Amino acid sequence: MEKVPLTIKGFATLEEELRHRQQVERPRIIQAISDARSLGDLSENAEYHAAKESQSLNEGRILELESLISRAEVIDISKLSGNKVKFGATVKLVDEDTEEEKTYQIVGEPEADVHSGRVSITSPIARALIGKGVGDTVEVHTPGGGKSYEIVGVRFR
Repeated sequence: MEKVPLTIKGFATLEEELRHRQQVERPRIIQAISDARSLGDLSENAEYHAAKESQSLNEGRILELESLISRAEVIDISKLSGNKVKFGATVKLVDEDTEEEKTYQIVGEPEADVHSGRVSITSPIARALIGKGVGDTVEVHTPGGGKSYEIVGVRFR
């Protein structure tokens, strides 16, 4: 099985979601199924079918979370250092066309959220940045076209 790199924070987030789904959502859905069953005929019972659908989605996500957690390779970013971009690095970039600054942290796929500045290690931008250092220029090929960035900062926090 393939290991999944995760930060300590990302691993804790997955564990918390798993706990919530098992200890809060699962009993709530079971109660909803029970309540819907008491309404009678199940063939035309929308509440019953909705609750069963919720149960299916929740159990599927529980299995996915258990798999991710069992394959996790937790990396403590606070113990990393250096001036080259690698997993866990927070990289400050300047778009060479617009002079716009962007900051991204390179994280594991399950914890990526581009709106929060966390990009997956498998994303085009992370793949272009890995191994580069401050002052380097990188070309990133994205679905929206090519972009050129200069790396102006690399830190681990």
